[in-house]
Amino acid sequence: TKATLNPQMSLHHQALSCANGFTQAGTTNDEFLRKNLDFLSHASNWAKFSATVSLGSIHKGQLERSRELLSAYLPKAGVSSSNYSEGGALMALGIIHANHGSEVLPYLLEQLASNQSEVVQHGACLGLGISGMASKNDAVLEVVKGILYADNAIAGEAAGITIGLLMLGSGDDCLISELKQYAHESQHEKIIRSLALGMALIQYGRQDQADGLIAELEAEKDPILRYGSVWTVALAYAGTSSNNAVNKLLHFAVSDANDDVRRAAVTALGFVLFRNAEKLPRLVELLTESYNPNVRYGSAMALGIAFAGTANKRAIDLIMPMCKDITDFVRQGAFIALAMILMQHNDQSAGDNQISNLRKQLEQVIGTRHEDQLAKFGAIMAQGILDAGGRNVRLALNTPSGHVSLPGITGLALFCQFWYWYPFAHFLSLSFAPTALVAVTPALKLPK
Repeated sequence: TKATLNPQMSLHHQALSCANGFTQAGTTNDEFLRKNLDFLSHASNWAKFSATVSLGSIHKGQLERSRELLSAYLPKAGVSSSNYSEGGALMALGIIHANHGSEVLPYLLEQLASNQSEVVQHGACLGLGISGMASKNDAVLEVVKGILYADNAIAGEAAGITIGLLMLGSGDDCLISELKQYAHESQHEKIIRSLALGMALIQYGRQDQADGLIAELEAEKDPILRYGSVWTVALAYAGTSSNNAVNKLLHFAVSDANDDVRRAAVTALGFVLFRNAEKLPRLVELLTESYNPNVRYGSAMALGIAFAGTANKRAIDLIMPMCKDITDFVRQGAFIALAMILMQHNDQSAGDNQISNLRKQLEQVIGTRHEDQLAKFGAIMAQGILDAGGRNVRLALNTPSGHVSLPGITGLALFCQFWYWYPFAHFLSLSFAPTALVAVTPALKLPK
């Protein structure tokens, strides 16, 4: 894939970094990055940030060695390197320590306090959010609020999401009203959107206790806050198959005046119905043929999320026509959704040579010079998702004991925000869970 891409294009760098991060997630194999330094040296600004973040996915869970693995990129006193790779390394550190952050929180706080660069603050905030997920850590929360109120678009965007991650599922009403007020005051679209998502994360898993906030945001004039209302439904009712939530989302999908809100509403159906996925094709069948490309994109993503790893034929049949859609981003969504559905399958288990055909199609899209860049981006990401974790992981929205997986849902919801900000795609690695099978002899010994 690298050989067919233009090393000067930032978009290609972003896509390749994500795909490599997914493919090698948790394997500690960062050979691709080491062997292609010339290609990566062309990466500038946020593409460089993204390439460094991918190291976090690759080394996820290496808690003892995390600082040593990232030492080449982490900020060093008195040495000025690129702010982008430093910020990326701090976010990568968060991903390595996702949900196990007690050792790195003090270090990340110190970097956040001592650095004035917005880019480094962006990475440090997200690192704090991912490693301190649902920890309700007040000390970290106060520092991050300080970054939010400084009203810098780039650092503030990360701060809004980080507040949501730290207080995940806490339903803290005082904090929500504070965030809502600030969303009305801030002039930055990025900050308003991150606050909308932050409020949705705080309502994670709270079902009807979130209805008050959902109704308030739904009545807002600002479409970004209505977008927050949709994600609040998705996260509060994830995996519940609630009729009330489904009806609300369908209402948004067909009646809201804003395309972003409609796209999010259809995507959110996948989160609410993933445990009852067989209900979804009937609901989105007409939406997959909607005249609005945003609705078509959302329906592809909803099917991808609800049927992840199932190779479900009905879902694949609904998405296939979208691979030839006239709109570039609809094709992007279709490729990503198909990769999610066909993860961990081969031609025998999926039937009809589905996997070989999809791989050929992705190669063809990536190799065609005049193909739309957004469709190419989706195809490259789809390659990474198909081979995620060396083909040893699945998208886990349930835990092995059958409960809704908190990191799985959160990671996938934030992955969907790559629409606005490509580095968010790396959140997908939080949703990966291994599916290794270990066989033993009757004496419980490893077979020779």
